Amino acid sequence: MELRSKLLKTAIVTISRVLFILYIIMLAYFLFFSERYGRTIISSEYRYNLTVFKEVRRFITYREKIGLESFVVNIFGNIFAFAPFGFILPIVSSQNRKFWNVTLLSLEFSLTVELIQLLFKVGIFDVDDIIMNTIGGMLGYLCFFICHKIYKSFSNH
Repeated sequence: MELRSKLLKTAIVTISRVLFILYIIMLAYFLFFSERYGRTIISSEYRYNLTVFKEVRRFITYREKIGLESFVVNIFGNIFAFAPFGFILPIVSSQNRKFWNVTLLSLEFSLTVELIQLLFKVGIFDVDDIIMNTIGGMLGYLCFFICHKIYKSFSNH
């Protein structure tokens, strides 16, 4: 039984590492190269928003004019995009199994992404994105925590 448990853990970690790499590649594509989200348009000037919830309020106010897809992508897309980060990171790195650690790493990762967008003038540096991405990482971690508790309760029997 012990050997089977170790093999299962090893398989989960290995598959999670592959998924984490694929996730980072896909995220990089959507954040820096996707034509659909205007990433191929490189601005001649720096574009940024440093006012907390300015863009969130704008998308809520004009949701009927911009359409449902734009509204959902901009309000919930950042959360959903970073949830896998918070979920998979504690699986592939046992040192990152604490809520505040994953939260801080989600914040740092999001800040790095936003700074790259600013420096390369691709997309917009947006403080709202950092907040929403961090919330996504936190929610991903909460899903990991629940799944991990369930897994442990079954593996102990």
